[in-house]
Amino acid sequence: MMSIKVENKNNKAPSLLERGGVRIKICGMKYQENIEVVAALQPDYMGFIFYDKSPRLVDSEIPDVSKNIKKMGVFVNETIEGIIDKVEKYSLQAVQLHGNESAEFCGELKSIFEHCEKSFIEIIKVFSVKDDFDFSILEPYEEVCDYYLFDTKGKLPGGNGFTFNWEVLKNYPSKKPYFLSGGIGLEEIDNVLSFLRRQESKNCYAIDINSKFELKPGLKDIEKLKEFLNNVITRSPNVDRDDEVIS
Repeated sequence: MMSIKVENKNNKAPSLLERGGVRIKICGMKYQENIEVVAALQPDYMGFIFYDKSPRLVDSEIPDVSKNIKKMGVFVNETIEGIIDKVEKYSLQAVQLHGNESAEFCGELKSIFEHCEKSFIEIIKVFSVKDDFDFSILEPYEEVCDYYLFDTKGKLPGGNGFTFNWEVLKNYPSKKPYFLSGGIGLEEIDNVLSFLRRQESKNCYAIDINSKFELKPGLKDIEKLKEFLNNVITRSPNVDRDDEVIS
């Protein structure tokens, strides 16, 4: 059995965003200096893509970030061994499966993490949505994933730059928390905040942002990120008005 050496970083104080009732994942990080600056904004998750066909493929070392930020590796139809290798090499605390991974595959990965006493490593399974979705396909994944992530169906596994119809989530039958993803940018702030006030958002665990905040693939626009995060912090439904904004 493979051994995995990863520091447990689960015990962290709630971030400004989390105290506001929502968590933020900034995905598609690539460049070291940009990673460090984005980490200073204190997102809850940072996503690193390990998919050869992505322009955001991580091809260098990942600098150290705050223990309050979970590093999530994004994989597309990768082998178990390939995932384990990246988890160990980059000290990942979460694994996002963005391909055609079966429930059996997720279960095997979960079993390995548990056997190695690394059950704190989160498994997030992605499902692509457009105008409708058959939620019955989630059932086999209920016991083998920690979260779902709903992204926009497009030509690429992710980073397509447009949203799906969030009304679909009115029919979400599970109690499992999920990440909302797909083309979310500054122009969606009002829609995101409106969504977070509606019943269908009750299991929305985090908002996932990526391509709408880039100067080029993998290079994030810091000012746009600040504007988005500050809107989320100050205008979210359960926000503490004494929280400071990000400067």
